[in-house]
Amino acid sequence: MNARLHRMVLERFAGTGERLARAVTLASVSFGRSLLWLMAAVIVGCGVWMLLPLSKGNSAEPLKSELAAAEPSPSGDPAASASLASEAQVPAMADLDRLRISSQTWRRGGLGSKALVTLTLRNDNDYAVKNVEIVCAFSRRDGSHLTDRSRVLADPVSMKSRKTFARISVGFVNVNADQAKCSLVAARRA
Repeated sequence: MNARLHRMVLERFAGTGERLARAVTLASVSFGRSLLWLMAAVIVGCGVWMLLPLSKGNSAEPLKSELAAAEPSPSGDPAASASLASEAQVPAMADLDRLRISSQTWRRGGLGSKALVTLTLRNDNDYAVKNVEIVCAFSRRDGSHLTDRSRVLADPVSMKSRKTFARISVGFVNVNADQAKCSLVAARRA
């Protein structure tokens, strides 16, 4: 009888172990399926994100709201109002001959994948400038070209002055990039 009692206790423990093993197996299978569904959702989300149009936030082109037509002239002359409308659509571009980069350096940021440029703009014009667009060309140590990155600096630079822009992110760069040379592309009168 004593042996029978031990056998019943052992069977009960064995049954508990089997039930525990089934529960662990079931949990691991459901966790694996959940992880698989999560990975599928991430892949689909990345695919949809890649198909979306690019943001217009860093574009150098003026927005349509900036190109609004001017009011008609009070005299009612259609030729005068047409010339005013064409003047309103043409942005006042600054003279790049009197605007230059007096010093520039760059370093890596963002775990080594982003380029952070520090540069000083010198404005010798008789007016302030804003929306200065720069293009930085990155190259290898041997001088072979890798990539170009552009950026629009929205801060104004006062007339006959200089302004330093510190650690401006111009974008992702190749890991082999060793040198950078930035130049001015466009600017607008402030």
